[in-house]
Amino acid sequence: MSDFNKELRSWIILILIAFLISFLLRTYVIQPFRVQMTSMVATLEPGDLVLVEKVTYRFSKPHRGDVVVFIPPNRPNDRYIKRVIGLPGETISIKNGTVYIDHKPLHEPYLNSPTGDMEPVKVPSDSVFVMGDNRSVSFDSRYFGPIKISSIIGRAILVYWPINHFQFLLAYSGEHP
Repeated sequence: MSDFNKELRSWIILILIAFLISFLLRTYVIQPFRVQMTSMVATLEPGDLVLVEKVTYRFSKPHRGDVVVFIPPNRPNDRYIKRVIGLPGETISIKNGTVYIDHKPLHEPYLNSPTGDMEPVKVPSDSVFVMGDNRSVSFDSRYFGPIKISSIIGRAILVYWPINHFQFLLAYSGEHP
C-alpha cells in the first residue's frame, strides 16, 4: 500500500470517527435548538439558538424554573420550549395573573406578561406543569395539561446566538427573596 493510500485511509477513518462522535453527542448529550415562537419573550427571542443538554434528567427530576425543550402532547413532530412551573404532586392555580403552587404565590421575575385565572390542576407524579414567560401568547400546560417528564428532550442551558443575546439559563425556584 502506498503512502498516499495510507494517508487517505487515515483521513477517512478520522472523518468517520468525528461524525460518529458528533452524532453520539447530539443524540445523547447536547444539541442546538432554535427558538421559533414568542412564548418565552423576554427570556428567549424568536431566532435565538440555545444549547439543550440531555443528561441531567436521566439522573434527576426537573426543577422549578428549568427551561426545557419537550415534545408536546398529541404533536409528535413539534418541539416546544417552556419553563417548568409545577412539579409532581403539586397543585397549580392562577388568580388575578398570579400563579399559586399549593396555595402559595409564585414569585416570577422573568414573567413578561401575566395571564388570566385558571382553576386548580394537580400535577401527576410522572409529569410537570410548563408555561411560557410570555403568558399572553403561550400555548402551554394551561391548554394541554401537564407534560410527562419522559417527553422532555432536555434542559436549555445557554443562549449562544445571536451573540448579543448570550446568556446562561439558570433555573429560578420562584421562592420569594
